[in-house]
Parts: sequence; structure tokens; C-alpha cells
Amino acid sequence: MEEGGERLIGKKIFDCHPEPARAKFRKLLRRRLTNVYTVEKRGKRKLIYQAPWYKAGKYRGLVELSLEIPRHIPNFNRDRQNRR
Repeated sequence: MEEGGERLIGKKIFDCHPEPARAKFRKLLRRRLTNVYTVEKRGKRKLIYQAPWYKAGKYRGLVELSLEIPRHIPNFNRDRQNRR
């Protein structure tokens, strides 16, 4: 993996992002919000999922998942499939 991965576990999220992302993180941390979006970087599309992290019911911070999205992936509309 060229960046990220297991070596980032336990690292400070502010060290991994520039402004204005840091300001956004401060807001997410303060309000315990979830933030989900897609981004394209170096020709790869990614889903970014940032959400509050709780351990034993206690707020512990923020978790960020970055998942690569293939160019062509099937989309299944479960609502439509269930109306048969």
C-alpha cells in the first residue's frame, strides 16, 4: 500500500491532513458527527467515511476509513428488487 494502512493506526489525524481538513476534523470531533464523501486522487476514486469512535460506550475520538471504489461496480436497488 503506497500510503495509509496499518501504520496509521494510533496516529494523530491532524498530522495526516492539511488545512482546511483539520478545521473540519475539529468540528467533527467537537460535535461527534459523521462525514461521508467520495474523492478522486491520482486517477483513483475513494469513499471516505469519518465517524465517531466509541469504546465500551465512551467517546474515544474519530475513525476514518478510505476505501477504493472501482471504476465500474454493480449497483443493486434492493427496493426495486423487493417489489416484484
